[in-house]
Amino acid sequence: MSAKIQVIFYSAYGHVYRLAESVAQGAREVGTEVELLQVAETLPREILEKMGAVEAKTAFDHVPIADPKRLVEADAIILGSPTRYGSATAQMQAFLDATGGLWSSGALIGKVGSAFTSTASQHGGQETTLLAMSTFFFHMGMVIAGVPYSTAELLYLDEVSGGTPYGSSTIAGPRGERQPTANELAIARAQGRHVAQIAVKLAAK
Repeated sequence: MSAKIQVIFYSAYGHVYRLAESVAQGAREVGTEVELLQVAETLPREILEKMGAVEAKTAFDHVPIADPKRLVEADAIILGSPTRYGSATAQMQAFLDATGGLWSSGALIGKVGSAFTSTASQHGGQETTLLAMSTFFFHMGMVIAGVPYSTAELLYLDEVSGGTPYGSSTIAGPRGERQPTANELAIARAQGRHVAQIAVKLAAK
């Protein structure tokens, strides 16, 4: 039996989008049906222009906007967001805040949840952001999956790299100048595969 995976992200400068693509790629390798979706932007265009984010966001303008009500259709939900002081962005939080009806009906109980992130610096809150995002999964009664240490790239020390057992990650740099590395993208693919494998097993029950 196959499973349906929703990879849902917020990205301002494209770093989390690139991770999301790799997460989705890994999930597809398991033979699952994968949707790549983004949460709605809450900032006005003039603010995005001042941030220098408008041009970067054109790279994923084609990605559909996620609908909180459609989370119930997925067997696994993988969320990606940059950090904001050790937690998810306001855009991602607004999306999650719109899921009260799913919580009250228990619609997501037993589904798989996982998260990935980006930070400006090497120790900029990656793990706290992933753990903070996981509280959504706990409250929804979901099964939480991260990245197992069978993923050799987690232990690669020859270069600075994101990647945690709580979820994949990348280091964007203080000006967003650093793009996800091959090692970081490999961890993201491993996360997608791992989540999809679990989702398939649970869907078969």
